[in-house]
This record gives sequence, structure tokens and C-alpha cells, in this order.
Amino acid sequence: MADVRLEIGGHDYHISCRDGDESNLIALGAQVNERVQRAKSVVRNATVAEQLVMAAILLADELQENRSGGAAPDMLAPELAEVVAARMEVLADKLENLARHA
Repeated sequence: MADVRLEIGGHDYHISCRDGDESNLIALGAQVNERVQRAKSVVRNATVAEQLVMAAILLADELQENRSGGAAPDMLAPELAEVVAARMEVLADKLENLARHA
């Protein structure tokens, strides 16, 4: 296993991956960091968790657009949006805990 250091939103994260997957993980981390920076520029005093949630939503929106072959719907169904937001919060909390203990 390889260990890769990713800087996302000004925080370092050490992520393990299979040997040979390092460059792909670094590229993915750069994409996430780009979305976090975009989120920070929109909401300047967002917490790290909120920045990560916004970045994840931006990435999910891009993925949905690519899968549908066109523009994504303007709004998610409210129920789905609530579920996505709740899961993103849990993931963001886990990432913050990892960052604190790294």
C-alpha cells in the first residue's frame, strides 16, 4: 500500500491506496481541492465540513450532468437533497476527524 498526501482546502490528508494508483489519487484530490476552493470563494466563512459538502455537491452535479449527456436539472428533489446533505455531513465529519488526528 502506498501513502499519498493530499492538500485539500488548506488541510493535509494522508490517504492510503494501492501501489501504482498514486498519480490517479493525486489527480482526484486536485479536482476535489479545486471544488473546495470554488466553494470557499462563494461562502467565505464556511466551515471545513461545509466546504467539503459543497465541493461534493459540485462534483455530484458534474457527474450527473455527464451521465445524462446534458445539463443537470436545476434542483434535486427535496427528499433526495436532504438525504444527500445528511450523508455529506457524515462524510465531512469523518474527514475533519481524520485531519485532526493526522
